[in-house]
Amino acid sequence: MATALITGPTAGIGRAFADKLAREGFDLVLVARDEARLKEVATEISRRYGVACEVLAADLTEPDELALVEERFVTGPIEVLVNNAGFGQKKPFWANPIEVEEKQFDLLVRVVLRLTHAAVLPMIERGSGAVINVSSVAGFVQRGSYSAHKSWVTNFSAGLAIELHAKGVAVMAVCPGFVRTEFHERMGVDKTIIPSFMWLNADELVESAWADLMHGKAISIPTWRYKLVVAGARYIPRTLIARLSTVGLDGRRRA
Repeated sequence: MATALITGPTAGIGRAFADKLAREGFDLVLVARDEARLKEVATEISRRYGVACEVLAADLTEPDELALVEERFVTGPIEVLVNNAGFGQKKPFWANPIEVEEKQFDLLVRVVLRLTHAAVLPMIERGSGAVINVSSVAGFVQRGSYSAHKSWVTNFSAGLAIELHAKGVAVMAVCPGFVRTEFHERMGVDKTIIPSFMWLNADELVESAWADLMHGKAISIPTWRYKLVVAGARYIPRTLIARLSTVGLDGRRRA
């Protein structure tokens, strides 16, 4: 049976991917910091879908712990990697301690780079496999460090998809907008500011993303609403972006 490794699988998009892949028959390797919560999720998924769930408790921003997760790609075949772990900032770039900004950079960029590298080497040798990097529509708009990180994830994934297609390895960036998860709650975002029609369901998002992966897409943007947002983003003047609502596409309230 094939195995998938998912970072940040205890809630939201990561949990939706865990459920989807388990339904597809994949055994799972679940990676997050909270070992107790990981074990609860693993037990629930195993009971519900009859798949094996391995737990790897790790803070991916710590080099030694990240190395342990990288080693997992050597000890046993991983057919699908889902890079989902991440967090946002309540404050703008200049109001955060640089250490906090570095931690976000490490998780959203450096960890994606390293785990993708660890995953694709054995995938290339086997001639099969897939990497799904959870990005954001925020990456298509110039709004601070979070948007910059997600822009990198999307471009990195799309470029790698072209290079690895002939080797039998698929790479795709998933670019959601506002999704009903714990992400915005942890940031203290007032959800009433955001129109209800802009909110996405995590399970439906993942179903759409999986279908896009099966069709060979390198970038998955859910729903016509967000496809229009992305299509129009390149034409929005920076002066207008600066005057937009206090909540950006990354869900961060501006001071």
